[in-house]
Amino acid sequence: MGGPFAPEPFDGFGFMFSLMSVIMPIGFIVFLILFIRAIAGNVRNARAPRQTWYARVAAKRMEVWGDHSRTHYYITLEFGDGGRREYLDVKNLYGLLVEGDEGYATVQGDWIVAFERHPAARPHHGAGW
Repeated sequence: MGGPFAPEPFDGFGFMFSLMSVIMPIGFIVFLILFIRAIAGNVRNARAPRQTWYARVAAKRMEVWGDHSRTHYYITLEFGDGGRREYLDVKNLYGLLVEGDEGYATVQGDWIVAFERHPAARPHHGAGW
């Protein structure tokens, strides 16, 4: 079309440059959305009221990210009505609790912020564990 030295639409460097000019903005937008969601989640949890319930530690798990550079610890609580909910451990309680521990758990949004063992203080409000 334009002679022997005219670039073709999909030749090496030109194609990669065009592709990167599309991929980079998309990647930046995705990163920005994920960053904003993480900040919004932390703000929501920090502003949530603290609530305390009698509960039993039903399960514990950890999630490792980024070649072991970041580990999140989760504690699942079971309440007297049989309901369960998993909370992110933000106060380093994971190593202090074992499955089956009973007591008063203080939660704030999706975070567990305190757990005080009281096996003898279990309320007797009908069926449950």
